Amino acid sequence: MHTPVLTDRVLDLLAPALTTPGSVVVDATVGLGGHTAALLERFPELQVIGLDRDPEALARSQARLDVVAGGRFRLVQAVYDEIGEVLARLGRASVRGVLFDLGVSSLQLDTDERGFAYSRDAPLDMRMDGGDSGGQTAADILNHYDAAALARVLRVYGEERFARRIAEAVVRARADTPFTTSARLVDLVRDAIPAPARRTGGNPAKRTFQALRIEVNTELDVLARALPAAFDALDVGGRVVVLSYHSLEDRIVKHQLAPYAQTLVPPDMPVIPAGAAPRLRWLTRGAEPASEAEKSDNPRAASVRLRAAERTAPNPGQARPTIGGAS
Repeated sequence: MHTPVLTDRVLDLLAPALTTPGSVVVDATVGLGGHTAALLERFPELQVIGLDRDPEALARSQARLDVVAGGRFRLVQAVYDEIGEVLARLGRASVRGVLFDLGVSSLQLDTDERGFAYSRDAPLDMRMDGGDSGGQTAADILNHYDAAALARVLRVYGEERFARRIAEAVVRARADTPFTTSARLVDLVRDAIPAPARRTGGNPAKRTFQALRIEVNTELDVLARALPAAFDALDVGGRVVVLSYHSLEDRIVKHQLAPYAQTLVPPDMPVIPAGAAPRLRWLTRGAEPASEAEKSDNPRAASVRLRAAERTAPNPGQARPTIGGAS
């Protein structure tokens, strides 16, 4: 049973939005159900809609959550940019809260055959839905992208300084034998990077694995679409909490939500007209890291950055209930 990251902080941030009996929260990345279980235990009248693209994660969460709060949650196999469509299918106009815990789940990291971990030899798959979508795998990318395209993926999604060197080494190596498993890729990356750069920053392959995972699952494009969808799903007074694990994710969270915190008129106007006021209030000052105590207790919290915001007004021309009214 994995330990979810920043559980107490997440629950405290969502709590003011969950005062009405029957409040609904969307856990957009339910994973193994850790945050959802904590929410259901702390708020006995809360209902949770949990989304995940991974059917195995949903099955395990179902079993876990049935023990905690049978009947107060609904799990749906979906990618988190489908929040609006899922809520429409379930007959929900809006919700009180949305939680995103981004990155790779404990299940995916700890299941060797999924190929997410660079510390163990495994097939180079990395599809978060376990292959249900039939999309390309990490091996497909390594074996078919040309050097320029592969270097772009490593540079942009992995922030890898030696992206071109690694990409060219991959192209040369695959001419003899296609890539199928992770150990060979780890060795190639280590050999392609200059020796001084290998001495710091942990395993030199971690940036390459991050980049491939993001490309396989189109994670950043999905996140950029999901955040506006989540905001649109919130009641006035509802809250969104996002846990990111690298700078690319955190930058998208900031940039996608920041426009909602601005007025819709020039800053020198003496009076802000109705409907032009900011629609979002930040609840955190920048991106919050985990405490040293949490990092010690839960190593997967080491890189987390948390941002949270509250919806303060409806979109122009849109009537939305506030906290305390019906949703």
